[in-house]
Amino acid sequence: MGNMQLIVGTSEKGRDLATKDLNRLLQIVGQDHCRASFRTLFEHFAPRLKSFFLKVGTNEETAEELIQETFVQVWRKAHLYDAKKAAASTWIFTIARNRRIDRFRSEKSFVYRDDQYFADTLTCEAQQADDVYQGEMEERVKHAIGLLSANQAEIIRLSFFQEASHREIAAKLSLPLGTVKSRLRLAFKHLRTILREMAP
Repeated sequence: MGNMQLIVGTSEKGRDLATKDLNRLLQIVGQDHCRASFRTLFEHFAPRLKSFFLKVGTNEETAEELIQETFVQVWRKAHLYDAKKAAASTWIFTIARNRRIDRFRSEKSFVYRDDQYFADTLTCEAQQADDVYQGEMEERVKHAIGLLSANQAEIIRLSFFQEASHREIAAKLSLPLGTVKSRLRLAFKHLRTILREMAP
């Protein structure tokens, strides 16, 4: 990006652009390395990303650093973007989420292998994200769940979408509590793998 300086504005809402316009801007960045299009994307998404990071528990300084890191990746990887596979918002928010995961893993403050933490974080992000991204993220999760076995898909739906406790799931499915916990652990492991493979 050369000497392009990116400044995160906390009070701006960003430009209000249609999904098709955002998709096209990202394609132009990928094809032509157009700085004007890149800046427009940044102005649109930076405030939304900051709000997202703050709502899922990231402190302000780290949130701003993650936004910078996200857009470095957007600039470098824009040529890989395919509008037929995902909207620009989904693609950019996925990069942002992965940057957050990588940051906390490197600082050893993110228990990435803990399946309950993964489930809680996934639920939190789906609830707190930008409205456009939220809908797309839920669709992506639903698609990923569809790739699981029937037993795993059922138990994930009860836990993720219906927010049932382990005991409630055990009662509903007439299963021992230990079986529910082991099935959830395996199901979330598979779901996590699928979602990461779907990431840009």
